[in-house]
Amino acid sequence: MVDDAALAAVAEAEAACTSQGEVVRTLKEAAKAGGDKADVDAALEKLKELKVSLAEKQTAAGITPVATGGRAPKPKAEPKTPKEDAAKGAKGEPGKKETKLGLSNSKNVNFTDWPFQLQERQLHWYTEIVVSSELISYYDVSGCYVLRPWAYAMWEVVQTFFDGKIKAMGVQNAYFPLFITEDVLNTEKEHIEGFAPEVAWVTRAGNTPMEKPIAIRPTSETVMYPYYAQWIRSHRDLPLRLNQWTNVVRWEFKYPTPFIRSREFLWQEGHTAFATYEEAAAEVQEILDLYRRIYEEVLAVPVTKGKKSKAEQFAGAHYTTTVEAFIPETGKGIQGATSHCLGQNFSKMFGIEFETEDNKKQLVWQNSWGCTTRTIGVMVMTHGDDKGLVLPPRAAPKQLVLITVPNSKMAPELLKAMNEKAAELQRSLDAAGVRVQTDTRDNYTPGWKYNHWELKGIPIRLELGPKDMENGMVVLARRDTGVKESVAWGDVVARVPVLLETIQGDMYAAARAKYDACVKKVTTWEEFIEALDNKNMCLAPWADEVEVENDVKKRSASGDAAGAKTLCIPFEQPELPEGTLCFASGKPAKNWALWGRSY
Repeated sequence: MVDDAALAAVAEAEAACTSQGEVVRTLKEAAKAGGDKADVDAALEKLKELKVSLAEKQTAAGITPVATGGRAPKPKAEPKTPKEDAAKGAKGEPGKKETKLGLSNSKNVNFTDWPFQLQERQLHWYTEIVVSSELISYYDVSGCYVLRPWAYAMWEVVQTFFDGKIKAMGVQNAYFPLFITEDVLNTEKEHIEGFAPEVAWVTRAGNTPMEKPIAIRPTSETVMYPYYAQWIRSHRDLPLRLNQWTNVVRWEFKYPTPFIRSREFLWQEGHTAFATYEEAAAEVQEILDLYRRIYEEVLAVPVTKGKKSKAEQFAGAHYTTTVEAFIPETGKGIQGATSHCLGQNFSKMFGIEFETEDNKKQLVWQNSWGCTTRTIGVMVMTHGDDKGLVLPPRAAPKQLVLITVPNSKMAPELLKAMNEKAAELQRSLDAAGVRVQTDTRDNYTPGWKYNHWELKGIPIRLELGPKDMENGMVVLARRDTGVKESVAWGDVVARVPVLLETIQGDMYAAARAKYDACVKKVTTWEEFIEALDNKNMCLAPWADEVEVENDVKKRSASGDAAGAKTLCIPFEQPELPEGTLCFASGKPAKNWALWGRSY
């Protein structure tokens, strides 16, 4: 049996080699354009070191090392026939060398389900796309990643949308410290037991052992609530509604996956206190719908809103609500964001009480809610293809890339006119609120630039070539479908915003159709297993008992496949006829639950 930790180490080392390989390729291109060759040599030396480290980790995991640092050796190409050489010569291609862009892995063939594919020496589409599209770089602490500007800009889009909405609700931003004393962390036993395996501890200050270890926050309930108890005295102090944009650390021991499961991640966490349960319950739903809107309206990712089962709800919560996404290629659900009603559990532990209008003491009702950079990973998994990212316009840092397409025969004055027209078009589109990237670099071919920006996922490519200059036209190419259209210069500013909204709607509709096709309504165990093994979610009647869910998780696990669990109990429930039995236990069913394997 191969040790999971050893396999995780191999995957991290493979990804580091892939990331460094991209650095080497980029520096080589820069060197061709006059860059420093010493940078290339240094990057190659680091790549060699990473490959040595990878080989050591492969050996430790019982895997035969391969010379390429992660990719299986490519078979030698068959000799070209005279006929093939003649055909190539007819195209005028001999001697032409283009740097290869795009992805070497296919989304539908080897998405990301390791470690099982890892043993077959396959790199994965998801690992490759997040590195090659310049979303992340791997860091030397396992499970931690560098968010590059392209990824952080997407997170800022989510921040801007959500922050404006919660401020309109009366929520204020604040910041609380990263560190938690052990005594405070242990105040709410049920809560900390849920996080205990993931808590990272600071035990030394320089070379001196600390008298008491200090925890790094896995979440901030225990950091914030002692101060809520100080600040809340009267009904006039309520509601108290705070949010913080911050990072947290959860020392995951499962397989790290960029954006999806990491040891440090960025998020927002809201913590609110109310005088009544009704106010708290209303906010839970209001926040949950904002999370739905982030996914569906900004990221074009379909989700299901529902309530978590008792086995899956947040530790210490009264109840948890969730938005659940799904990746058809892997047959796995992903928890998108959660909004918790904490009830009065934490207010009892921390003594958060207020004086009512009739001078009685009462505990507050509390909520907490959070959304993370996982949003980016879910979007990439949902829309990306074998050419790279496919970004919905509302989430894209840049919505249109304007590429000039000169040829070697153009006179200098014509080239100048083309660049001036490009600048004019950019100014007009900027003024119309379109986020534009212009690429007029002359040290790359148009084909290279097309591939580069396809890999980055920009929704629209605007091409401006010699014939377009003659005809007063541009070509607009959609990233999601590849469809092209010619547009007159005077119509570009009106056409582009309309096309962006069309792309946004089309991407959501396509993703929704795939999502809905993966929801199978079942009533028996046999139907459940068949649907599950065909990479679907199952909507099934059940008894709503922790013991039943635990039993399903055990019985549905087989070989390489993890067991299924409830993703949520959807708020939109089909009719449940009287006498309906639980598909797994045969007990009377209480509701319909959405089940699936998950990340």
